[in-house]
Amino acid sequence: MLAEVSGEKLPLPDVEETRRRLKAGQDLVGSLTVAEWLDRWLAGKRIRKSGISRYETDIRVHLKPHIGHRRLDRLRVSHLSEMFTAIADGNAEILEQNAQRRAAVKELATIPWKGAENRARRKALKEAIDAMPAFRRVTGPATRQHVKATLRASLNDAIGQQIITFNPAAHVEIDPVRKPKALVWTDERVAKWEQTGEKPSPVMVWTPEQTGAFLDFVAGDRLYAMWHLIAFRGLRRGEACGQPWSETNLDRHSLTVTAQLVQDGWEVEESEPKTDSGFRVVALDDDTVGVLERHRKQQEADRLEWGSAWVNTGLVFTQEDGSWLHPGKVTDLFERLVAASGLPPIRLHDLRHGAATLMLAADIDIKIVSDTLGHSDTRITRDIYQSVLPHVGKSAAEATAKLVPLQRKAEQEEQARKAAKKG
Repeated sequence: MLAEVSGEKLPLPDVEETRRRLKAGQDLVGSLTVAEWLDRWLAGKRIRKSGISRYETDIRVHLKPHIGHRRLDRLRVSHLSEMFTAIADGNAEILEQNAQRRAAVKELATIPWKGAENRARRKALKEAIDAMPAFRRVTGPATRQHVKATLRASLNDAIGQQIITFNPAAHVEIDPVRKPKALVWTDERVAKWEQTGEKPSPVMVWTPEQTGAFLDFVAGDRLYAMWHLIAFRGLRRGEACGQPWSETNLDRHSLTVTAQLVQDGWEVEESEPKTDSGFRVVALDDDTVGVLERHRKQQEADRLEWGSAWVNTGLVFTQEDGSWLHPGKVTDLFERLVAASGLPPIRLHDLRHGAATLMLAADIDIKIVSDTLGHSDTRITRDIYQSVLPHVGKSAAEATAKLVPLQRKAEQEEQARKAAKKG
């Protein structure tokens, strides 16, 4: 150790730190880099493939380029602050480059095709566009938080293995993620959307009337039962795609969520629910049971028609030949159906939000709503669904106002009674 320290002209290591490393059987000179540790840590993870892919992306795109060269035992909070500042600077550069490319593409669309001069201009502009960086996405607040979480988890494991004693990722401060609130498509918001084409929020919820109009519109769709189940019972996309008949008991009016289909890139794999709260029993109403019974009969007819080519996955919702549904294609289909219906746009996940809003509007206890959705805590449910249907808010406002006796209100009511008698 002394020879290496002397050869590299490094300061003498701390005595207690050297003693700790010696007892742990580690190198007395901590030359392990962040990149080397991250590779070792990732190789030892035993989680589902999609989780590994997300960690790998954080490490490859952000952590290695910015801090991979640093010694693990010398990583400091300031280094991580510099990394996130560099990511923010990169975002500004990406936005500028995207704007330049967008402006060039817009200009190209205005140049006529005919005429030698116009053709020359088009050629020059196309070459300029080809030389520009491609459109890229910025690293948003949620991604930055995930990068921090990945690094923090890996460094915690390094502490557990006594490689380091301090986790700088637990102390670096970055901008918090502000999750958009769910808003209902009121008449006023629909009118503005029809004029401008803009959604008031990334998370929009249909009213009961709009939900009914959509379900009526897709009544003849092969996957109607899936849209119905998500709209009323709030299953997640992957849960609906992975729901087996063996865990669907129509006689008892319930289904048990025990599996889901998840995407890893464009590949699909079967997985357990992400959290313990994801494993849950979901009660079914009579109408939903009837919808699923009709769907099962149609699926049985499809199986007979396909014969030996039928793929027996045992799932409730499948492709025409019984094979797995691709979650990404399900989303694409839903978006096409919504566009064709003429209704204001929502995402497939917003159909789940709508189910929660309907339950709250029906005065269902927040704990039951939370359990049905598979939330780990009722606070999550309250945080997401602070915006409820307008008539629910109106009823609450009226009930609250009636609790406060006001002389002015009494006088107004008396005047109204007198006026009614004279009339």
